[in-house]
Amino acid sequence: MSAARPYLRALAAQAGIADSFVDVGGTERLTSDRGREELLAALGLDAGDEQAAARSLQQFRAAERDLPLAPATVVRRDELRRGAVFSLPPDASGRVRLDATIACESGVTRALAGEAEVGPDRFRLELPLPPDLPAGYHRLTVAARWPGGSVEAEQSLIVAPEQCVAPSELIGDRRVFGLLANLYAVRDTRDEGIGDLSTLSQLARWAGEIGAAFVGVNPLHALRNRGVEVSPYGPVSRLYRSPLYLDLEAIPELPHSPVASAHLSGAAGRDALARLRGADRVAYDEIREFKDTVLRSLFSVFAARHLGKGTERGLAFASYAASQGELLTDFATFLALEEHHAARPGGSRYWGAWPLAHQDPRSSAVAQFRAAHAEEIDFNRYVQFELDRQLAACSRVASAAGLELGLYADLAIGTSAGGSDPWAFPGLFRFGASLGAPPDAYAPEGQDWGLPPVDPRRLRLDRYCYWIALLRAGFAHAGGLRIDHVMGLLRQFWIPAGRTAADGAYMRFPVDDLLGILALESRRHGAIVIGEDLGTVPAGFGERLSRWGILSCSVLRFERSLDGAYLPSSSYSDRALVSATTHDLPPLAGFWAGRDLAIRRETGLISDDAQAQQAADDRERERWALVAGLRREGHLPGVGPPSSQADLCAAVHGFLAQTPAPLLGASLDDLAGEVEPVNVPGLGNDRYPNWSRRMGKDLDAIASDPGVTRGLEGLRARGAKV
Repeated sequence: MSAARPYLRALAAQAGIADSFVDVGGTERLTSDRGREELLAALGLDAGDEQAAARSLQQFRAAERDLPLAPATVVRRDELRRGAVFSLPPDASGRVRLDATIACESGVTRALAGEAEVGPDRFRLELPLPPDLPAGYHRLTVAARWPGGSVEAEQSLIVAPEQCVAPSELIGDRRVFGLLANLYAVRDTRDEGIGDLSTLSQLARWAGEIGAAFVGVNPLHALRNRGVEVSPYGPVSRLYRSPLYLDLEAIPELPHSPVASAHLSGAAGRDALARLRGADRVAYDEIREFKDTVLRSLFSVFAARHLGKGTERGLAFASYAASQGELLTDFATFLALEEHHAARPGGSRYWGAWPLAHQDPRSSAVAQFRAAHAEEIDFNRYVQFELDRQLAACSRVASAAGLELGLYADLAIGTSAGGSDPWAFPGLFRFGASLGAPPDAYAPEGQDWGLPPVDPRRLRLDRYCYWIALLRAGFAHAGGLRIDHVMGLLRQFWIPAGRTAADGAYMRFPVDDLLGILALESRRHGAIVIGEDLGTVPAGFGERLSRWGILSCSVLRFERSLDGAYLPSSSYSDRALVSATTHDLPPLAGFWAGRDLAIRRETGLISDDAQAQQAADDRERERWALVAGLRREGHLPGVGPPSSQADLCAAVHGFLAQTPAPLLGASLDDLAGEVEPVNVPGLGNDRYPNWSRRMGKDLDAIASDPGVTRGLEGLRARGAKV
């Protein structure tokens, strides 16, 4: 590669763009100059030619140098001796006095002072921090004075604990299992066409009965739920939840709303619910409209009986709204604006197509809209209030059922470009690039997830407010949090707009700052953290997760040697959650039957019969490799293939139960013998109905199914009661 553009490369390095990365095959992939230029443009940095790159580099460095204190500093309690770094302007010289105060989160104020001699070769001073400073969010204010000048600055000083909560703190040295489910897919006899929070409570009760320690579900983030916009991993907001998970019949206003009751129990309502319950797939559009109609009637009752009335429920709503503050107001306003513009002739739900005054959440026009549409905004707040209340009830049910770890939630890696989070945090997201993954054996062309990335520099300038808010939303009412694509806290693969993954590059993130805040929120919520670290994992990253007390993910189908053999159970990590599959893989029965291969052939991902035959041959070898691995450790008797899907499930779980991993996640799909995948990577929802397949049986039928009981037998070593 030519070195003709040194300023471009220096600017890219300063901005955090990696020069190269090592792919899953061990090959070094170099970042192209075109990729650098386009990603810098996405960051708002002009590098169109060397002259422009030199100017941008000078401005970038000056902006960093001119900050006396970083907007935020995250330091572990065991590293407080590092101190805070204070930068002086170039004209400072002589004896400098520093006076500082730390306004602790508790309200206590600590005073610090010091002096130092500075000159042309020393303009950065380190201010030692008190070694007994407690973990928390503090405010550091520093004033520097020298002959002829002074400067003051303030920063958010975040003191992190040494580690996240460890499973051993909650379950001792036991190795436990839990159930993993796609909540929208789970059926119960009274749902409204989609698994909801009452379904989750029912699942938690059954999990407790069979000896499980936790229940994990897909992200419950707010979705648009229109057309193909239904992926849990492409939400409108990661701060709030989808109304489709509400159980309408559990809302306290229902007995006082004849209109809502009639909609649910009238002939038309009963027919609609019967159709929705019986469908093989979640009818998102129809369910959204049905639930919205009922919710608006219930809100009318709430507004008349409780809003501002000083009742217990009214005060609970006020308390929730106050705790959420501007975040909830912005989300509720965004939804109201979206409906307002979509209802206009030629209008759009995408906020980038709205009038400029409505694209800025802090504009006077938005303030006026908010005042004029206060009832609609209160309705949107009410929906989130009720979602929070029902999720809290689920958490209590899980605790009462004996689930030591309770519910574990899932935080997606990104947010839709047309969503409320990019609108509510102007400048934080970058729209000239999208998140994805580089080419690998699983996806030879790479993956473009179509999600706008967060600007790591702006995230820090904003004092990590968005990251803190995401974690608090994710940990709410949960005993654990799964971080989707946890490698994104170290680096994220950015693809320039209009390019393919082959043109992408990794962008560095302030990983230890992000992990420190994660550890702090983990401690505050008393919850463990699981990092989904599958795919292209940089060297040493596993050790970094371990240092912060974060569990990894180990998936049976990926734990294989170079010759295809399944690794022995004893080789698995002792700091992981182990499972047989993920939402991107077919269930065990589907894997065995090759259903995913058939779908890939039907949709063109496998392009011809020769490729189809090769895929079938590869799958046959993998099936027998799995059988050999299970039989080697005594989980499959006799010879030949498993005699049934239930026997395969029991053998797989028996194998995973022997691993040293503290947590084992048993997929409800695997136990129930589901064949269809919930997601086929590489296929958009316009080509395959991802994220909509419902389970074939309801929870009561699953609980009484002898095949499920057989599948659970492999978990006896983990405390399963069968």
